Amino acid sequence: MSNSNVVKLVQPGTFSDQLTEVLRRGARSLLARAVEAEVADFLGGHGELKTGDGRQRVVRHGHLPEREVLTGIGPVALRQPRVRDRAAAADDPGRIRFSSMILPPYMRRSKSIETLLPILYLKGISTGDFSEALAALLGKDAPGLSASAISRLKEGWHDDHAAWAKRDLSAKRYVYIWADGIHLQARLEDEAQCILVIIGATPEGTKELLGFTDGSRESAHDWRVLLLDLKRRGLTIAPQLAVADGALGFWKAFGEVWPKAREQRCWVHKTANVLAKLPKSQHPKAKRALQDIWMAETKADAETAFDTFIEGYRVKYDKAAECLRKDRGALLAFYDFPAEHWKHLRTTNPIESTFATVRHRTIRSKGCLSNRTALAMVFKLVEGAQKTWRRLDGHALLPKLILGVKFTNGLEVIAKANDLQTATAAA
Repeated sequence: MSNSNVVKLVQPGTFSDQLTEVLRRGARSLLARAVEAEVADFLGGHGELKTGDGRQRVVRHGHLPEREVLTGIGPVALRQPRVRDRAAAADDPGRIRFSSMILPPYMRRSKSIETLLPILYLKGISTGDFSEALAALLGKDAPGLSASAISRLKEGWHDDHAAWAKRDLSAKRYVYIWADGIHLQARLEDEAQCILVIIGATPEGTKELLGFTDGSRESAHDWRVLLLDLKRRGLTIAPQLAVADGALGFWKAFGEVWPKAREQRCWVHKTANVLAKLPKSQHPKAKRALQDIWMAETKADAETAFDTFIEGYRVKYDKAAECLRKDRGALLAFYDFPAEHWKHLRTTNPIESTFATVRHRTIRSKGCLSNRTALAMVFKLVEGAQKTWRRLDGHALLPKLILGVKFTNGLEVIAKANDLQTATAAA
């Protein structure tokens, strides 16, 4: 046997991947250049400042000690440039300081790793098994993944969630909100509970996680506690419209907290509820008939399609017809809002689409998480997903809703000048 036929076996727990090493070296080079450019911009912004003897006041001053940042391709080492203010002492509070936005002080792991860790935790990886589970991805000597480090990081997630749950909302306003109770395949200690979620749309059209706690999907009490907490922390202005499933205890609580706000039932949930009261042979035809209602161009056309469905099904399938009929007004409320917003308002999709990815990343296992820990883990996942949420289509129309401008069949109703002045004064 020749030496060319001898293959070196990779030992368990070791990391030997030439492609990853090339990527890591490239990442180190790119990161170094990015930080150097950031320092150059900082120095250029203070280029006009001089010391008493006419020298440049803010200058480079060597490098900080090398440190490793844990990324998705393993540890990347970097020496960050140091900046010195010649005109101020080290303890002077007015000293000009440089702090990198790319590589903040004390940063030891990238955001991708921050997101990966709660995913693995919800998957059932125990605190003591993190180092072994991540060795193949990050290298056997990846820093900051010991059991004690993971425990400290987990406590940080608890703190982040607690601080978010107590944040001041007095400066906030939400034009629309979506509410739903989400059942996750996470290892919760009480299977009867779910995550109560409220997402709000700001006047700028951005979607934000507004309310988030554990409770019972059907419990009006749990929803009332959540809504009253939001109001107690400063969210006193009711949304223009709330969107949710008709079966939730949310509506009873919502009517008590904000009795004058409009309601919109989710068409996806309503369609499922109606089809559940029909034999499967009727599902394709009934689904098309329901779609003719919520896809109608005008409210009048929707009313006609609504009546057609009720007349067609009430004799033989009265329970299905009644399930649809009882929420008639709330199902068609979206016609009084801009047409650009209809696709956002007909369903609770902003919540469902977000938690679909969270559901895929969680799975039930033999061990159980406390509700406090599960909430913190899921909160970190949603916090990361929130950064990718798209703005509402037609977001420029949201301020008009706040000013009281009326919409009919999705189109703005041109008000008389004196009516518009009255609406503006009232807002």
